[in-house]
Amino acid sequence: MASDSEALQARLAALEARIAELDEEKRHYQWLAESTTDLISRHARDGTFLYASKAARTLLGYEPDELIGVSAYDLFHPSDLADLLNKSPRVYYHDGFYQQTYRFRAKDGHYVWFETTSRTRRDPATGELLDVLCVSRDVGRRIRAEANRERLARVVESTTDYVLFCDGDERLFYSNEAARRLLGLPREGLDAPLGRAYTPSSLAILRDIVLPAVARYGSWSGELEMPSPRGPVPVLSVVLAHRGPGAEPDHLSLLNRDISLRKAAEAQARQHQEQIAHANRLATTGELASNIAHELNQPLGAIANYASGVLMQLRADPNRPASDLALPLTRIDEQVQRLAQRLRHIRTFVRKGQTRPRPVALLDVVDAACRLCEWQYHQAGIALDPTLPEALPRVQADPVALEQVLVNLLLNALEASREHPGAARVAIHAHQSGPREVTFCVSDQGPGVTHDEAQAIFVPFHSGRPEGLGMGLAISRSLMEAMGGSLQLAAGSGGATFAGTLLAEPSPIYRSKPPRSQP
Repeated sequence: MASDSEALQARLAALEARIAELDEEKRHYQWLAESTTDLISRHARDGTFLYASKAARTLLGYEPDELIGVSAYDLFHPSDLADLLNKSPRVYYHDGFYQQTYRFRAKDGHYVWFETTSRTRRDPATGELLDVLCVSRDVGRRIRAEANRERLARVVESTTDYVLFCDGDERLFYSNEAARRLLGLPREGLDAPLGRAYTPSSLAILRDIVLPAVARYGSWSGELEMPSPRGPVPVLSVVLAHRGPGAEPDHLSLLNRDISLRKAAEAQARQHQEQIAHANRLATTGELASNIAHELNQPLGAIANYASGVLMQLRADPNRPASDLALPLTRIDEQVQRLAQRLRHIRTFVRKGQTRPRPVALLDVVDAACRLCEWQYHQAGIALDPTLPEALPRVQADPVALEQVLVNLLLNALEASREHPGAARVAIHAHQSGPREVTFCVSDQGPGVTHDEAQAIFVPFHSGRPEGLGMGLAISRSLMEAMGGSLQLAAGSGGATFAGTLLAEPSPIYRSKPPRSQP
């Protein structure tokens, strides 16, 4: 009997220990249920709340006790409740496990997006539904992010820009409708090389310049070309690296906007500008007619004098050796070459052509412009004083266009000085105004420019002379900007000073590579 009693006590002690363990586990699970940020709830088969965790307070604004006895179906958004009830009962009753995303009404009336995972619990003996256990999570942020992504995807798909995605191996894995039409790409299963989307020259730019820049800075923008059946299409491209949570490394977005119309408009504007500039040069040539006549008259007069001298010597002594005539004939040849050079210069000045900036010596262009205008200055008794340092770097300019700008400025300065008492000199000087910048100035001693006139002098058809067309300064500024420079009225007292700025070649100290170290 004693052994039986001891065994019973041992079993009772073990049972009490097990009960204590179960109580501890129950408290632990209850603590987990009450501590999680998800809403844990238990429902009857009609949706009535039998239990709700404390998360109801933060997610819905309800105290847990307020939900007990309330049917969850009464708090569903009507559209989402209809979707749930229209499903086969087998889904949410018989299968025992289901997941639903829906809107649930909070206490203040607004709806919270819930994603609920449900598990039905049945009596093992009868199979009767006992209750439904649910874990509900607020997925509003995810739903809104997905909605934003979907909206962006629709925008990307419908935009007329050509949108491409590529991976780190330069393989295209997405293209929108516009890009598919342009490049003939398939809608599904896209796996094409990046070279399919760009011309060979643009592909080289992408590899050599764009991809390294995007890897370093995250983005790049510039002009490229894409192929099409009708020929290369100029595009303004923006290349972006995919960065952020979930982004694949080395994936890129390439957004390309067709700028064919803009390019055509720019070309038409350049052509129109060149036509106006050509007309201005022709008009300027008319103003310089006396100087041109003087330029041609000097070599022609010298040629005539030397030829007369040779003829006089031959008449005096018909048997004279030809070697005695070498000097005058050489002088005649020199004057012919000078005359041909001046004619070429005049023909180049009036010739119609495109503005093509290249490195030129500013001193040479200033000298050519001064020679064109010196006869007018001589007739007016105004001194033309160019003082430019020889050490200036070369500038990026079209020599004919720059000469036209200088001639316009010199003739304007001459007109301003001609009738003004005490105006005796027009100066041209230049200096290096920055590491890659050279500024030249044309200054006169005329009456200057009033504040009101300064606001309008670069406007087309505005002229301070009764016989002027008012196009010289407007065209000059336009030509300077086409060469990458600028033209403006400089501040100063007494007379007027116009300052033109051009890009300069890099200093040799920056262009030259460091010498290799000797072993």
